[in-house]
Amino acid sequence: MSDLFKKEWSYSENKRSVCIVFEAGPTHDGLQTACKLVDVAVEAGADAIKFQTVDAKRLVPDPSTMFTYNALVNKDTGESIEVTESLQEILQRRELSRDEWRELGRYCSDRGILFFSTATTASELELLAEIGADCVKIASGDITYHHFLRLAAQYSWTVQIDTGNATIAEVEEAVDVLERSGCRRIIINHCPSGYPARLESINLRIITTLKQMFPYPVAFSDHTPGATMDIAAVALGADMIEKTITLDRLIRSPEHIMSLEPHEAAGFVQTIRDVETGLGTPRKIKTTQELSVPSVAKRSVIAAADIEPGTTIEQVHLDYARPGDGITANLDRLLLGKRASSFVAKGTKISFSDVS
Repeated sequence: MSDLFKKEWSYSENKRSVCIVFEAGPTHDGLQTACKLVDVAVEAGADAIKFQTVDAKRLVPDPSTMFTYNALVNKDTGESIEVTESLQEILQRRELSRDEWRELGRYCSDRGILFFSTATTASELELLAEIGADCVKIASGDITYHHFLRLAAQYSWTVQIDTGNATIAEVEEAVDVLERSGCRRIIINHCPSGYPARLESINLRIITTLKQMFPYPVAFSDHTPGATMDIAAVALGADMIEKTITLDRLIRSPEHIMSLEPHEAAGFVQTIRDVETGLGTPRKIKTTQELSVPSVAKRSVIAAADIEPGTTIEQVHLDYARPGDGITANLDRLLLGKRASSFVAKGTKISFSDVS
């Protein structure tokens, strides 16, 4: 299980495994489906699961505020339709009572998976702290809500900030606010907007920029179907991947269209782990398998013609052939100018005992 949320980050430490988070905040419609999505995350091998703690009427008091999204209608063809709904009603589907949040937190703990959530109010921060959330996330729309960042920094947890459409200057300001408030456990999320996000807007190279600018983990919150963008993000150095899961992509609500279904979740986790393994380290180090097998492809120094005792070894006397289990080709300089102390037949390997 990832320890990304458990202490202050230092890049002097050995590189941790990528933390894989499944997002279930927008894709559940109550405690029962929330717990089912926890089960999906646990059985797939994810490190953490994320939800969204929200008071719909407080966050969006005007029910006439509308939100338009794409909903999938055919999995085989990818056909979708555009749906417009009241944003307040959409968010209400994600609401849980305080007791239900406590029960969900206990369920995650019992199942052995890290639990965290996006919060939008001071009371939600208090609730998540009471539940024992390992982390809190600040939505991209609140990155300039500095008073709220200061409130989140008062707790002894990791604070994640979604960057969304924020400028680099706004990200710098948010990090500065958290640091000045005593928070040194920060994760910066690159979170392209859109459900699903347009390829032209994903801009994965910003991950490299964020890693160069800040001494904190950088995450990629993915809003695209499949694993392609996540593979690229890991290759660019993302420390955490957040991927939305759903029980059924045909459910008509935002984010289901590009989410993973239960039968895809474990394969996604394995793909990320395989990419990590394949990336290896920046150094070229032979594997145990490579060290245990002689190099057939490399060459040994052999006699280009019969060499009589007393012959001064010159380049003309040397040839090179596989396998490389004799004097390797790069060490031929150690033979040049030496005298042959014994007869070496054409085509046979020359050893150091043959010269003096």
